[in-house]
Amino acid sequence: MIQSFFNDPGLMIMTTGALVGIAASLVGTFLVLRGTSMLSDAISHSIVFGIIIVWLITRQTAGPVQIIGAALTGVLTVFLTEALASTKRVKTDAAIGLVFPVLFSIGVLLINLYARDVHIDEHTVLLGEIGFVWLDTITLLGYRLPEAVLWMSVITAVNLGFVLLFYKELKLATFDPALATALGLAPGLVFYGLLILTSATAVAAFDSVGAILFIAFVIVPPSAAYLLTDRLSLMLAIGAAISIGAAISGYWLAVHFNVSISAMMALMTGAALIAAFLAGPRYGLVAQMVRRRSLHRANACRTLTVHLYNHEGETAREAENAAAALRDHLRWSETRARQVLIDSLDRGLITRDGAVLTLTEKGRALAREVLEPQV
Repeated sequence: MIQSFFNDPGLMIMTTGALVGIAASLVGTFLVLRGTSMLSDAISHSIVFGIIIVWLITRQTAGPVQIIGAALTGVLTVFLTEALASTKRVKTDAAIGLVFPVLFSIGVLLINLYARDVHIDEHTVLLGEIGFVWLDTITLLGYRLPEAVLWMSVITAVNLGFVLLFYKELKLATFDPALATALGLAPGLVFYGLLILTSATAVAAFDSVGAILFIAFVIVPPSAAYLLTDRLSLMLAIGAAISIGAAISGYWLAVHFNVSISAMMALMTGAALIAAFLAGPRYGLVAQMVRRRSLHRANACRTLTVHLYNHEGETAREAENAAAALRDHLRWSETRARQVLIDSLDRGLITRDGAVLTLTEKGRALAREVLEPQV
């Protein structure tokens, strides 16, 4: 039964995509919160340099040595970026744009010069081919399973272990680096550890999904999760869930429309982001429109209570505080005046005796609350 699971191409493709998504979103969450998510783009391109350097030294195209080499390249990318930014002559985003094209281009040149006949090329690194992950297998504990599933399982476990073990340090280093430094938690070291894992995840994923889908998984699911919650733990869980959903739905849609699997998975992460942007409970566009409309209606009710309060006790009260007078005094249309009256009655701010409107104690208190700052 277990072997039949590993022998199913579709399941292996979805499993690989889900593992890449989980591993990437775990580290990507903290990059997004720190505002440094585009470092993942720089790292995913510059690891080409690390991959070819490791191959020139060891002649290995995969395995832990390649992962370590790429991780060190990611650290080098960040180190050079920060060194340039520290000169104050260029900003961080410009420094990123200077460093990673240089490392990437050097890597491409070295591949063309020394590794033309080796299964290492910029197309593989950038695009990958997740549809073929089930073909490259390895035997483990008597079972034959895809190498991509094995390596991504290891990387996902390592990333999850890192987040769980250093959760407090990561949280403080992300939201309050000064406090983390004061407490002796070395936020810079924690950040470099996070970048090493980002680089390791990128190189473990490059042969199967490529850098493009990796970047999508690093940035988009955490960004969508950020629109849905303010809690870090929930953000991590939602990001992982979105990644799994994108991998599964992306595979089936790609099969149905006969298009690129990696591209469809990336597209589904974008669909999740759009859904979060529109329907998020707090930051979603629909929720904001509802809140604005609710605030607009609440302000209209406040205006009505102040108007009624100002005319209480006057001899012309019955004329001034009549429903028909609202259109003249407050410049409201008949439709809006009717809606405000209904809202005010529902909120218990006013009572109506025929055509005359009277404030309740609640409505009178609200009017005083509005007028007091002006006294």
